[in-house]
Amino acid sequence: MLELRHVTTGYSRAAVLHDVSITVPSGQAVAITGHNGAGKTTLLRAAVGLLPVRRGQVLLDGEDVTKLAPHQRVRRGIGYVPQGQLCFAQMTTLENLQLVDTSTSAIDEVLGVFPALEGLLARRAGLLSGGQRQQLSIARTLLTKPRMLILDEPTEGIQPNVVADIERVITELTRRGDLSVLLVEQHVGFALRATDRYYVLESGRVTASGEGGDGAIDAVRDAMAV
Repeated sequence: MLELRHVTTGYSRAAVLHDVSITVPSGQAVAITGHNGAGKTTLLRAAVGLLPVRRGQVLLDGEDVTKLAPHQRVRRGIGYVPQGQLCFAQMTTLENLQLVDTSTSAIDEVLGVFPALEGLLARRAGLLSGGQRQQLSIARTLLTKPRMLILDEPTEGIQPNVVADIERVITELTRRGDLSVLLVEQHVGFALRATDRYYVLESGRVTASGEGGDGAIDAVRDAMAV
């Protein structure tokens, strides 16, 4: 579904990613983990088109989208949830969702994924907890009907019960077979439980990769300790 081939990119004159290649197969979830400053968010920004690729290619479902603008990639099926539980604070939960799609059936569908939001539709988004805002951010992105969902640190600063709910959602959505997920995550246990495969980034390079699951936790921690 999504492939980065030998991607090098960065900011100003500094390169942050160096010849990075990753693959997210259709209907699977893949985690990118590593320490702060390893290049994880930079990789996502390159994937969605917010950062130009200096060398290499970004392919979506076999199509080269390296030169396409972010909105063009969204139209082709990429949905991006950036770090920080972003929302329109002065608008209600429902109004935040209606910015993307006013269809009652579409909104009901995403509320079925995050039922905790149903009782919060009339509340201003700025008054929601961090976990509730994160659920809203993901629900709003799901309204775009993505085939490739990209999440940046979805568990950062949120309560354990919401972390478990996000893990459930990732698992359910990928099991349907019509959605792939790429997530950046420092919480190694969550990252490996929620995904089929992982990559470890260190100083902008892939230093380890393998199949996900609890059995991979030690291998990932060893790779991150190097």
